[in-house]
Amino acid sequence: MKKTVFVLLGLIVLTACNTEKKESNHHNDEHHHTHSSKSYRPDIDAHKLIYPSKAPDRIIVSLTEDATHSFAVNWRTNQQIETAFVEIAEETHGPDFLLDEKKQQFTAKTELITVENTRDKEPSVNAAYHSAIINNLKPGTDYVYRVGDGSKNKDTWSEWFQISTPSTNENESFSFIYFGDAQNDVKSMWSRVIRKSYKMMPEVDFMLHAGDLINHSESDREWGEWFYAGSFIHATVPSIMTPGNHEYDKSVHRTKLSALWRPQFTLPENGPLDELKETCYALDYQNMKVISIDAQSFNNSKHSREAQTKWLDSVLVNNTKKWVTITMHYPIFSTAKGRDNQELRENLKPLIDKYNVDLVLQGHDHTYARGYASNEGLGRTIVQDAGTVYAVSVSGPKMYESQNQDWMVKRGEYVQLFQIITVENDRIEYNSYTTKGEVFDSFSLMKNKNGKKTLTNNKSEVQMRLKKDFVKN
Repeated sequence: MKKTVFVLLGLIVLTACNTEKKESNHHNDEHHHTHSSKSYRPDIDAHKLIYPSKAPDRIIVSLTEDATHSFAVNWRTNQQIETAFVEIAEETHGPDFLLDEKKQQFTAKTELITVENTRDKEPSVNAAYHSAIINNLKPGTDYVYRVGDGSKNKDTWSEWFQISTPSTNENESFSFIYFGDAQNDVKSMWSRVIRKSYKMMPEVDFMLHAGDLINHSESDREWGEWFYAGSFIHATVPSIMTPGNHEYDKSVHRTKLSALWRPQFTLPENGPLDELKETCYALDYQNMKVISIDAQSFNNSKHSREAQTKWLDSVLVNNTKKWVTITMHYPIFSTAKGRDNQELRENLKPLIDKYNVDLVLQGHDHTYARGYASNEGLGRTIVQDAGTVYAVSVSGPKMYESQNQDWMVKRGEYVQLFQIITVENDRIEYNSYTTKGEVFDSFSLMKNKNGKKTLTNNKSEVQMRLKKDFVKN
């Protein structure tokens, strides 16, 4: 987040206004916002989803390159809060962490932003976005933190949240949750997915979002829904995310990243180009290397394709971690009819094969499929040297149809899913769950000291679902 102030204006200009714009005293005094369209109904949901106040909202923690010793946190207020802080202390059995000698305070970076999404006729919103990276933490330690304006007024501080740093013992077990596209009806329909996942794995170490978190990249309301759905989970479980095509502005042909991506999230900046900071990156988590490829930027230009391909080669050739996971929005092997990401596959699959990458976690196709290139439709239970496992998943309610392909071990349609992945030394356990908490797909992956892998396909509780069985044309 480099710029102190910038203004985002929609490309669509409103040319007619029949009535004079009016705002209540409450709006003028507290929120400093304007309404760009009378068709919008701020009385229904604006105060929960769009307008900021002095109190922090949209609080989210993210993994850093050095998750063992640090974490990043972002949040939002109105523009009356020009300076913001993070307070942190080691967790205690009681309120004694509040003693001054036990607390540390960090000053956040602040950006003042005006968002006016005229495409969706949303009101103009003035907000301050705050971010900080909390460094020099102890590994394997429980902390509490809060964010606020530094005053003695508790109303302008968040509650105290708990967060833990990972252990330096690389073979200690950890778990993360992988989500495909949330995208549509996020408050109404995706909220139960992320909340169910947290209920089933409350000790989860981080969450991974494979793009298309929302539908319209510049919609403040949709981003508000995404933060509302995750609520305190976002503030206690670190996230990483890779952008999808819907995080890129459709009004400029998906060539520009959402103006809210970098203010809202703090992600590693170790990618190959300045324009790929916080979208293409790599980090280590215990004995796993996690890599994000910016698939939309990859599609947009030859320059980005060449840069990301060369960078991925350098990251993988220097990798010292036992396990490697790559996440990207567009699939190497598409599941949906009429879709094929040929350039992505031709550039990246040779590297994935060369370095024996373990997992590739993707989205975009609004169906589910999991398998490996050597499957050849055989459907074996135990597979020696299966190679890379590819997964495409969807967590939101938007559903497409797929077509059966030889690489698929399991596929499904018209099902909202989340995947809990547990890594323990030389073993990965992968379980895909429906919103009812039942297993839709499952496998175990063992890796010996020579890097040879044995994959076991486990039984599922839910059989294959097809959209045509539920929705009649």
